[in-house]
Amino acid sequence: MQTIGILGGMSAASTQIYYRKMCELVRQRLGGLHSPELLIRSLDFANIEHLQASGKWDDAATLLNKEALALARGGADFIVLATNTMHKLADQMMSGVSIPLLHIADATAARILAAGLKAPGLMATAFTMEQAFYLDRLRAVKLQPVIPNDADRAEVHRIIYQELCQDVINPASRAVYEDIAQRLADNGADCVILGCTEVGMLLNRDNVSVPVFDTTLIHCEAAVDKALGASV
Repeated sequence: MQTIGILGGMSAASTQIYYRKMCELVRQRLGGLHSPELLIRSLDFANIEHLQASGKWDDAATLLNKEALALARGGADFIVLATNTMHKLADQMMSGVSIPLLHIADATAARILAAGLKAPGLMATAFTMEQAFYLDRLRAVKLQPVIPNDADRAEVHRIIYQELCQDVINPASRAVYEDIAQRLADNGADCVILGCTEVGMLLNRDNVSVPVFDTTLIHCEAAVDKALGASV
């Protein structure tokens, strides 16, 4: 079994999901008392959010690069960055790092294509919904992402930072997310990407009218596949 290096804490809520899900998957696949070989570096999200909000992306990249190098030195065989938004800095983060990054958008896009779908709605932080680093990764494999309108993007982003990242699950916010997901479907989305690692706290296949692709769960499955030597 390869050792998975998880760079998390962005937010702590989603990193907890990563740990639980990877343990569950390895136990299902190997049985008995098996659990994954992991190195976890969990950062203080308040510091990361401050850098995001103030536009200090270069400083954030330097920090992530330092942590990725530490995971490699610690014996990780590959890295999972347990956040969609910070994949904006994936190239800078991996500069000089001797082990590979398992990219969350690539794993998600592969799953959507395998399902025969092509127009994913995207619910995520404003950074992920609006900037090229994620959208272009989807378009490069011929997907046609559908983005919420301005007001919906603002509300999705607000709920992520003010509620989900703080482990607050609000039924009213769940209803808001359900409405936004439905509007994406009404505007041509044939599926929905839960494109922030916390969005799955409110949405799933049971309350969305089109197929749902939870990036957190997909990323965990791809990581366990890789760690156990399966094809990702």
